[in-house]
Amino acid sequence: KDLKKVVNKTAATFAPRASTASKNPAVPGTTLYSIFEIQGYVSMFLGGLLSFNLVFPSNEPDLWRLMGMWSIWMFTIPSLRARDCSTKEKEALNYLFLLIPLLNVIIPFFWKSFAVVWSADTVAFFVMYAWKLGWLEKSE
Repeated sequence: KDLKKVVNKTAATFAPRASTASKNPAVPGTTLYSIFEIQGYVSMFLGGLLSFNLVFPSNEPDLWRLMGMWSIWMFTIPSLRARDCSTKEKEALNYLFLLIPLLNVIIPFFWKSFAVVWSADTVAFFVMYAWKLGWLEKSE
């Protein structure tokens, strides 16, 4: 519970959020909700293409591959957080907002690969969703 409180407070402090106390217009079923959701997953996919050097290929580390590596943190998570999502999903995104920068900084000390970092971010994304949203729990 204490970790959850710290994560939510930290994410609320640093993650993008509405500047006014207005109701979130991106509620399920609206076009804005769909746009944020599509934008989030498309940015994840494009980030993978960039990280794996499939778009704008080069033999050297470059800005495109770096952008691909960070795409989940820079684009996917903020897009998904901008929607009016469930408390559990928001909590998963808050954890990811703090976890992914740690992965992106620590992994290159051991393995200098944009693709590996992006892959680790993607695995973390889906593991966090599975944990927080209970995807693996058995239903009766």
